[in-house]
Amino acid sequence: MASHQLENYLKTFRRKSGLTQREVAFLLGWKNGAQLSRYEKRHTLPPLRTALAYEAIFKIPVAELFAGVRNSVDQDIRTRVDTLVAGLQEKNEKGRPRRLTTRKLGWLSQTHSRDLPSKELIHA
Repeated sequence: MASHQLENYLKTFRRKSGLTQREVAFLLGWKNGAQLSRYEKRHTLPPLRTALAYEAIFKIPVAELFAGVRNSVDQDIRTRVDTLVAGLQEKNEKGRPRRLTTRKLGWLSQTHSRDLPSKELIHA
């Protein structure tokens, strides 16, 4: 059974570091910790530049700092990859396989093979 992941672990890593919200806000170049609090309470997601700044501060990859968001994105992409593969395979079955379609299926198979059901793997 998969464990529930929080959208982000900003507060967890800030506390582990011993830094206050005001100190992290300073490192981010902000005057106060109001926005930091909104991110820690998961009211909103920070922009990419801020997420990368958190990574630089805590030396923790963005994917780990925002594990819940990453998990959700992974699930969405897996679903879309499955749909895309099915559509491309259907295209190939309607006639002679096109080179570009075969290349796409090969790339999807290589890069997402652990995400695809085994019956859908394409060996191009």
